[in-house]
Amino acid sequence: MNAPFKPEGPSRRDLVVGSALVGGALLVGCSPADLMSLGSKVEVGAFGPFIKIAPDGAVTVISKHIEFGQGSHAGLAAIVAEELDADWSRIRVEFAPANAKLYSNGSVGAQLTGGSSAISNSWDQLRKAGATARAMFVQAAANGWNVPAGEIKVKDSVVTHASGKTATFADLLADAAKVPPPKDVKLKDPKAFTLIGTDRVRRKDAQAKSDGTARYTQDVRLPDMLTAMVAHPPRFGAKVKSFDATQARRVPGVVEVFQIPSGVAVVAQNTYAAKLGREALNIVWDEEKAEKRGSAAIAQQFKAIAAGDDASAKWEPFDQRGDAAVLASAKGDQVLEATYEFPYLAHATMEPMNCVASVNGSKVQLTFGSQGPTLDQLNAAKVVGCLPGSVEIETLLAGGSFGRRATFESDYAVECLYIAKTIGGGRPVKLVWTREDDMRAGYYRPIVIHAVKVRLDQDGYPAAWRHRIVTQSIMKNSPMPAGKGPDGSAIEGAAGSPYLKATPIVDCQVAFPDVGVPVLWWRSVGATHTAFVMEHTIDQLARKAGKDPVDYRRALYRKAGADRHLAALDLAVEKAGPAPTPGWARGVAVHESFGSVVAQVAEVKLENGVPRVGRVVTAVDCGVAVSPDQIAAQMEGGVCYGLSAVLFGEVTLTDGKVDQGNFDTYRVLRINEAPTVETHIVPSGDPPSGVGEPGTPVIGPAVANALLALDQRVTDRLPIIRTAT
Repeated sequence: MNAPFKPEGPSRRDLVVGSALVGGALLVGCSPADLMSLGSKVEVGAFGPFIKIAPDGAVTVISKHIEFGQGSHAGLAAIVAEELDADWSRIRVEFAPANAKLYSNGSVGAQLTGGSSAISNSWDQLRKAGATARAMFVQAAANGWNVPAGEIKVKDSVVTHASGKTATFADLLADAAKVPPPKDVKLKDPKAFTLIGTDRVRRKDAQAKSDGTARYTQDVRLPDMLTAMVAHPPRFGAKVKSFDATQARRVPGVVEVFQIPSGVAVVAQNTYAAKLGREALNIVWDEEKAEKRGSAAIAQQFKAIAAGDDASAKWEPFDQRGDAAVLASAKGDQVLEATYEFPYLAHATMEPMNCVASVNGSKVQLTFGSQGPTLDQLNAAKVVGCLPGSVEIETLLAGGSFGRRATFESDYAVECLYIAKTIGGGRPVKLVWTREDDMRAGYYRPIVIHAVKVRLDQDGYPAAWRHRIVTQSIMKNSPMPAGKGPDGSAIEGAAGSPYLKATPIVDCQVAFPDVGVPVLWWRSVGATHTAFVMEHTIDQLARKAGKDPVDYRRALYRKAGADRHLAALDLAVEKAGPAPTPGWARGVAVHESFGSVVAQVAEVKLENGVPRVGRVVTAVDCGVAVSPDQIAAQMEGGVCYGLSAVLFGEVTLTDGKVDQGNFDTYRVLRINEAPTVETHIVPSGDPPSGVGEPGTPVIGPAVANALLALDQRVTDRLPIIRTAT
């Protein structure tokens, strides 16, 4: 088993104070984005940092967000095209350079794609960018034609006046570039949108991905480039004690073998030689500080903490009101107690981690699918000893991420940099991870244990709710600013739940034991487990109260004022239609994550005791639907990704070593197992909210609730298939 290299990441104080000390001088008045961009040479054109217009009038939208399959580039381009009134067929998208000052994601304070925020974070920003550029073309035409700007119209990159005068963007480009950008521009009334919200908004990268011209890291071929692989320790936290590279150096094509902080690097003329060289290494590992426990032992410890059997555990409240003592001795038919167990999960992206780097003194170039350019710049600067902004990053397409490509330590990118720095001379090095490296070198969705105890009132609704969550903290030692209270990535979806808002007495707390297994956000993060617990618990409570689960939810939503939940639920139930054919059962679940509310109705039957999901009806409230087609695609992908995890997903450790290595041992959903997914969008005039992740966490409890309807089976441990068999 391989373990990731985890260099000590910068603390929040390091970022704020240490980064400000450059050349012995304290930079007064600099924002964090200023500091992180020091050394950058990014130039901005006449139309601002997000728009470039070619001499022929073609418009290029500069995306600060990576495209790794979620389809955000189409939505981002549509926002600009709508306000610019540009010809959609002549819109292109390219990645922004790494520069936190120009391209920061406002929700996290760094250039980073995550939290389903690409569209929502860019909505106002790109609308203003498009409207500003449009105003510059209009003013240029008004000046040239000597007519009022208010009389000029723009459509499909053509500027016209009632007098019959007309000009294209290409015709007006030189003059428009000289117009001072207006400080305030009027944005369109959404009722006037002609592109946003239509099926015209389709992916801009479909052709390139179909004909093979799309460029990924593995496609990079540079002159004199070397290929590297790294032998990682078999247990997390272990270090190299000694190694013998005699046989590795004898492999034809092997150029260099040396130790780096994460293991032993083998550098070769090609991938195959690097792989054979790595296999020929003889390494002795120092495992004094390694995590040697298995996943079963870790889960058992978490269960003991959740049950209150570990007095050393530190609990942090995240929702408390009323007298929680009423639950201490509560028993009987009006009380439900349940414990839920969730395993480690791998991200299992289609493209394993990889990176290309070159280092020549303080000149650093990275070429790869960078999900967090700011983090990658900071960590690269620590390795090389240069200003963060001087680290050039060429961002490429990536074959998925689900959170894996954005680590606080930039683990695999830093690994590549150490190798390139040792090689030196600016010679490019491509680091290649195999599927087994990717599966065994971390990071994972952590093991989570939930312990829930609910007492019902005389009408059958929650009167008191006690909730304990035990898991590893993802945000521990994060360089990102921390808010008040416990790690929000562990409690989101439970904290703020309408079910808790509708309950008079609430006592919710979380504990974060230290474990040596590296963990990270995984598609939908905390909602991966909180949605399951809240929704499966609600179904059990409804049945205990003798009420229909849908009507039970409706009553709680009305009590909590959760109008969006109610609307999504009603739409999903309406579109699901009459009851399914005999042998099939329906389960419903509703959850809010990343600002969006998703309701799902899953139709499930048992085949040889194993669940078979045939149809999933999804209703989503995600604000303004920029690209309905892409929203449907994300709901479909989210359902299948979530279903993989719920039915099969599990990473296990034996004596600290990961058991799984590839898809033969880490089971995922097959094509013939994928359900039919129908997506319906709740009409909304609110700004866009998340789409990439909210579809994933809802399918699990919807399936579990269908199983509950089928044979009263309570699903308290995932994956389901293991539970069923």
